[in-house]
Parts: sequence; C-alpha cells; structure tokens
Amino acid sequence: MKNLCAALLLAFSSPMAHADDVSEALAAATTAYGAGDLNGTAAQITAASRAVLALQTERLAGYLPEAPTGWAREIDASAAEGMTLMGMTGNMVQARYTDPQGNSFSLTLTADSPLVAQMAGILGNPQMMAMMGKVVKVAGQDMLEQDGSLSALVGGRVLVQAQGMESDAMQGVLGAVDFTRLAAYDS
Repeated sequence: MKNLCAALLLAFSSPMAHADDVSEALAAATTAYGAGDLNGTAAQITAASRAVLALQTERLAGYLPEAPTGWAREIDASAAEGMTLMGMTGNMVQARYTDPQGNSFSLTLTADSPLVAQMAGILGNPQMMAMMGKVVKVAGQDMLEQDGSLSALVGGRVLVQAQGMESDAMQGVLGAVDFTRLAAYDS
C-alpha cells in the first residue's frame, strides 16, 4: 500500500497535474491513508472513481454526432443514471434525433459494461451477425440490422445501438460517428 501512496503522490505532484475532482480526491485519499484513516481513504478513492467515470461519460458523449441539417438532437443526460440504478458499471450516453417530420430514433453508446460483454458473442462475430439479421456497413463499421434497429460492437468495448426509424434514415446520422476513434474514447 505504501507503493500505491508513493505512486499517487508522484503522479499528482508533477507540474502537469491540475486541480480537478479526480486529482483532489486522490490527493485526499493519499492524505487519509498517510494518517491511517482507511475509511476516509476508501471514500476518497470511491469519489475519484466516480469523477473518472463522469469524465469518461463526457468524452463518450462527444461521439454522439450533431443532428443533420433540419433535424434536432436532444441528449438524454439521465441515460447513465439508468445503468447505475440497474447495478451496472460502465458508461452510457444517449441522444434522440428527430427529423423535420417529427420522426425520431435513439442512439445509445454503451462502453465497458456487462451489457457490452453480453452482446460481444453476437456483435463481435461476423458469422453470428449474419445469422441474426442483415449486416450493413456504416462508415466502414459492420452493423447488425434487425427488427428496426442497428447495432454494432466497436473495438470490443463500445456497443452502438440505434432504434426507432427506418434503417436508411438512422444510417445517415450514424455515418457521422467516428468509429475508428470511438474504441479509444477515453484515451
């Protein structure tokens, strides 16, 4: 544990470190640990973990494409809370895209979650995808088209799901997702 304490101190005493929720919580954890306060240490590590999750979620939301001209996009800020209420870990962001006629669909990005692991057996295997439905390419990414939805697994860690409109309309928006960089959204 002393090595952890030393590593945390070194990482956050560098000139590159800046005051934010993560570094403040880790510094408080280091102080609490140095004082022998294990309960305080655990609480601060939990706070740091939550702050990192919030930063990851914010970065993931940056991959939700802007609405096409004439469309509207509404980001659901409470999507991640639903995962927490279900007891799941990971990140989730969701947006609703509405066309000029009032038709809409939802686009959900879920990362590093048990839900992603559950879908990996299907969406991570091209043969399984082909058995489950039609496979379409969107911006170079294979997506499973099934029952009015489009789904893909990106980089083995980000589940992309769109549902609610015709496939062609959703593909128009999904084509703006940077699938190449999405897997490393939090790097």
